[in-house]
Amino acid sequence: MFQPDTQFLIDHWTGLSRRAGARGGIPARAALEPDALGVRLPRAFIAERAGEDAIIRLAGGWIEALHGGLLKNHAFLSLWRMASRPLVATALTQTIREGRPVVIAALAGALAAQVEVVLVPLRGPSGGTDRVLGLYSPVVTLTLAADEPRLLTARVSIGVGEVARPHLSLAAVGGRRVA
Repeated sequence: MFQPDTQFLIDHWTGLSRRAGARGGIPARAALEPDALGVRLPRAFIAERAGEDAIIRLAGGWIEALHGGLLKNHAFLSLWRMASRPLVATALTQTIREGRPVVIAALAGALAAQVEVVLVPLRGPSGGTDRVLGLYSPVVTLTLAADEPRLLTARVSIGVGEVARPHLSLAAVGGRRVA
């Protein structure tokens, strides 16, 4: 069971993914109306996929305050402790490859406040799945002291819902195997 804001974004994205304009079950970035996020907007971000990482293109004020500065053009993985980065990179790859939401259960601050970070895939202007909409959903009210570390610690990630893309399979052409 997810935090209500996490579930809201999953449900909202699922609705967008079922619309006629969503190719392969993945909605376009242009289909997203920021007003639909309502009070969640300051805790939302959009990132553009770059290899195993993503570059933050837009981040809400709550997220920037949590991390202590402007985040435009920052690497998403840089917001996480070094030991958490492989898990977070895998979550980014999973949301893009499987075309479904992925939720990362994380900890923030010295008191280890629980935060859920939900990632959902979007199609960019080129039509490729290269954008990620994310939302921070604190399980409790989260306030950090000025001198507290601002990096998150990932605990686990889980894919949510049906895989939108078919699994890869091998095929043979002229007796030669191709993917």
